[in-house]
Amino acid sequence: MNIEQFVKKQFEQALKRYELIEDGDHVLVGLSGGKDSMALLELLALRSRVFKPKFTVEAAFVKMRNIPYKNDETYLRDFAESLGVKLHIFDTEFDETTDERRTHCFLCSWNRRKVLFKAAQDLGCNKIALGHHRDDLMQTALMNLTFEGNFHTMPPRLQMEKFPVELIRPLCLLREKEVLTFAKLRGYRQQERKCPYEDASHRSDMKEMITRFETMNPEFAFTFYTAMERTFPQQDFKELNDFKDLKKNKET
Repeated sequence: MNIEQFVKKQFEQALKRYELIEDGDHVLVGLSGGKDSMALLELLALRSRVFKPKFTVEAAFVKMRNIPYKNDETYLRDFAESLGVKLHIFDTEFDETTDERRTHCFLCSWNRRKVLFKAAQDLGCNKIALGHHRDDLMQTALMNLTFEGNFHTMPPRLQMEKFPVELIRPLCLLREKEVLTFAKLRGYRQQERKCPYEDASHRSDMKEMITRFETMNPEFAFTFYTAMERTFPQQDFKELNDFKDLKKNKET
């Protein structure tokens, strides 16, 4: 099985296991310009052409005016259009002096998310798809355990309480290195200028910890995901504790 087949299989498995897509869904993909969101958009756009389930896809790119990173908006629009997806571009900003306890990354993410929620409601979308992969989920769980004293992470599917939308993460079974390899094969163009704060958060520390854990136990990513899955909201997921395929295909 080559990497493209593997990525598509894990993507399909996530859709099925966590019932992420249903007939009639109108999905808004948060397109950041990074490899994860671009892979997600392509996979969802291609999946939407299959007869069942029948759903539609749109994309949103949110620019943060006061963060010095840069994407080629023309490239992103052309990329979306090549997949038959309409791209909506928004811009916003935040004032970091309003909450000095929070990092740039938190404030940027929170404000971008608010724009996505409003865009989803304005466009009539009932779901927002985000490009978080399994490493993102593991890093979040370790940060919450280390700094909050709680063991929980971002679930594959989450119904928001204050907004009539559901968050879904169809890349949740894939490792970052698998998405990166897929992105290189697909020829995705990188950002013109990366965010200067992207390595300043504790995520880079957690990434190093995961590497050390995997040195001690090559099965760490599998066993840790098993533990994380027990914390997911108790929705009627299919094959909730069936990890046969995940373990069998953990490496390509």
